[in-house]
Amino acid sequence: MRFHTRKWVKPEDLNPNGTLFGGRLLEWIDEEAALYSIIQLENQKTVTKFISEIDFQNSAHQGDIIEIGIEVIKFGSASLTLKCEVRNKMTRKTIITVDRIVMVSLDDDGKAKPHGKTKIEYVKDRLDE
Repeated sequence: MRFHTRKWVKPEDLNPNGTLFGGRLLEWIDEEAALYSIIQLENQKTVTKFISEIDFQNSAHQGDIIEIGIEVIKFGSASLTLKCEVRNKMTRKTIITVDRIVMVSLDDDGKAKPHGKTKIEYVKDRLDE
């Protein structure tokens, strides 16, 4: 799994228990999945269709640095299925795992649009063409 983004847990990210608010973390995961998928599918009109069961395993606290990892598990005809792990950068303890996030490429009318992708592409590979 590649860890693409780091976040610093700040006071405004905490719940009343003094730990990272789950909703904030899910917002960060959804944004990371969207950005990753938009780049892979080369379509800014890519949306979240489904997020599977979420497993909170450890808490994060103010001052922690967390990192969000994304991995492609399937290319559909108009979709991309990802899995995600968020971990504490310093301790490497897993904070949350998400088994499946399905992102869908859309056309101008908001309908699923086949993307023609079958493998992960890196920007550096696209620039070499």
